[in-house]
Amino acid sequence: MKRIGILGDIGSGKTYVAKCFGFPVFNADLEVAKIYNNNKNIFRKLKKEFPLHFDSFPIKKKEIINVILSNKGNLKKIIRIIHREVRKKMNDFLKKNRNKKIVVLDVPLLLENKINKKKDILIFVESNKLEILKRLKKRKNFNMKLLNNFKKIQLPLDSKKKKSHYIIKNNFKKNSVKIRVKKIINNLI
Repeated sequence: MKRIGILGDIGSGKTYVAKCFGFPVFNADLEVAKIYNNNKNIFRKLKKEFPLHFDSFPIKKKEIINVILSNKGNLKKIIRIIHREVRKKMNDFLKKNRNKKIVVLDVPLLLENKINKKKDILIFVESNKLEILKRLKKRKNFNMKLLNNFKKIQLPLDSKKKKSHYIIKNNFKKNSVKIRVKKIINNLI
């Protein structure tokens, strides 16, 4: 099984690119949302760490945002609590798909949390910064301060780009991405 790790800026289209491969995708953001909705143990840990911010289960996205914005160190604390569970979910996904030719890892902090393996094929999704910002502003709950907090914990984009085996330029036009993905798949198989 070949593992493809998708890298790039927040809002660059990593999830869209991951889906274009047509192989099983582990989407860490989706798993985190499921954890907030279904995992009472994580709720208890977050409530213990931040007793003033969490009232009831399931965890609401607004509560998480408020915790992150109240103190710049809180994001790292939340990641530490959530990370172990996300890693377990990813390992379950990898076991379930071990007979597939390729799996795709859509994990925003893949390199930062050292989730990648040496043999992983890293693909950097490059997009125009102004276009990204325009698209991010359309998202529900968009908050520039929150976005900047997330960017601070990420490796510089140039570093991610240098470590990548392939670069996909995402101009947010479906055909250009699909053509590049097809070329990469043909190269890998």
